[in-house]
Amino acid sequence: MPTSTDFHVFDTTLRDGAQREGVSYSVADKLAVARLLDEIGVGFIEGGWPGALPKDTEFFARARTELKLRHAQLVAFGSTRKAGVRVEDDPQVRALLDAETPVVCLVAKSDVRHVRDALRTTLEENLAMVGDTVAFLVGHGRRVFVDCEHFFDGYAADPDHGVEVLRTAFAAGAEVGVLCDTNGGMLPMGVGRVVADVRARVEGKLGIHCQDDTGCAVANTLAAVEAGATHVQGTANGYGERAGNADTFSLIGNLVTKMGLPVVPAECMRELQRVSHAIAELANIAPDDHQPFVGASAFAHKAGLHASAIKVSPELYNHLDPAVVGNDMRILVTEMAGRASVELKGRELGVDLDGHADVIGRVVDRVKVLEADGWSFEAADASFELLLRAELPDAPPPLFELESYRTSVEHWGNGDVVSEATVKVHVDGERIISTGEGNGPVNALDNALRQALVSRYPQLADVSLADYKVRILGWKGGTGATTRVLIDTTDGVGEWTTVGVHDNIVEASWHALVDALTYAVRNR
Repeated sequence: MPTSTDFHVFDTTLRDGAQREGVSYSVADKLAVARLLDEIGVGFIEGGWPGALPKDTEFFARARTELKLRHAQLVAFGSTRKAGVRVEDDPQVRALLDAETPVVCLVAKSDVRHVRDALRTTLEENLAMVGDTVAFLVGHGRRVFVDCEHFFDGYAADPDHGVEVLRTAFAAGAEVGVLCDTNGGMLPMGVGRVVADVRARVEGKLGIHCQDDTGCAVANTLAAVEAGATHVQGTANGYGERAGNADTFSLIGNLVTKMGLPVVPAECMRELQRVSHAIAELANIAPDDHQPFVGASAFAHKAGLHASAIKVSPELYNHLDPAVVGNDMRILVTEMAGRASVELKGRELGVDLDGHADVIGRVVDRVKVLEADGWSFEAADASFELLLRAELPDAPPPLFELESYRTSVEHWGNGDVVSEATVKVHVDGERIISTGEGNGPVNALDNALRQALVSRYPQLADVSLADYKVRILGWKGGTGATTRVLIDTTDGVGEWTTVGVHDNIVEASWHALVDALTYAVRNR
């Protein structure tokens, strides 16, 4: 296995990652992503293909004055000169120089079938294209890396031409030769064998670039490192075309914590989760809760057996301290929860349960009954906290007593739809009647109830619904089914989630709404 000395972490989120379906970065987005990637300590950030894409050309022009990187060097990507064209006369090669980056990454054909059928040229000309372009760029003061496209497929068809491409690139001054699993069809054992074989045949620094079509991109990359590669390429959150690329965050996490290679500055490790989520927001993609190392569920424990062990020692069920990568351990309270789960969750929520064994037992029993009826607390911490605190001896009384509520929806002939709600509640002995309108019965109920309570609880004036989710439980083909409602609520500073369940969707919403407003008063 290689040492950490001169090990490269190369990120291509802005080029290969941008090929993911549905992703379209603006130039401002690309600059923001580059700054974030620099914060996790990667050595190289591939910014795009100048000359081929106007957006990328603009990115490099702006980066010269707007991008101040502390850890990374910016990389321009492009192809070798065209067949039959002098390198000095190739405008695409000239565009690579005009980008004024310290590093250039060239893509070269390394599969004889692609040389003959895609480039429609000879193997000799392909080698000349590689050598000429590398030498030209090196001669202009650039560090050059060469991506050997389709290397593994090409190696299976002809194990010699790809090696000759590498030798030619190194002889011309290339610093790295990257073996690319462009189609993503490899498995770790195959990658390890090929990289070890190439390592024995070639003098020069080898890199690895893996697509994730078999779900093995990270494993394939680590196998290549074990076999001698000292340059790894990945994308933030594994973004990329088709099934994506090796995930940069998983690569760093594994290389540092599992393989003992300090490939990024130690202080950058704790930024992994934050940067992962920030880049997801810029890509307009919801963060993957189950993503290794950085996902919200990466260190979340649900089963009571796990929680019992975690209570004794968190290391028993965590493969590393979550804080190392900026994450945190979470305990999920569900029907699988035992006493340890409730105690740990209470500790997480700031509820002291020492000396309250009876409370813990009642909460465990109540959660099991409620979840059997369709309630789910693992995504609704606010509702669970209220349930837990309600069992304590010093539990505060409810905010109000409900006399009744009524909602109506009127559809007029002109197409207008009007929702209205009236609530009758008792607050500190006073009967209050309030009516509200909204864009639906739940919104109308929210407005009416907050209007009834805000004079006594002024903090509710800043509270609003942020999201509303409905799931039908036990659906049997009709409209009469149990409904679970999750409501996300915000006061502009924080956000919390509550749950309600009932056969009637409005009543389910009412339960979640009451919890949301109660939590706002008790905790904000």
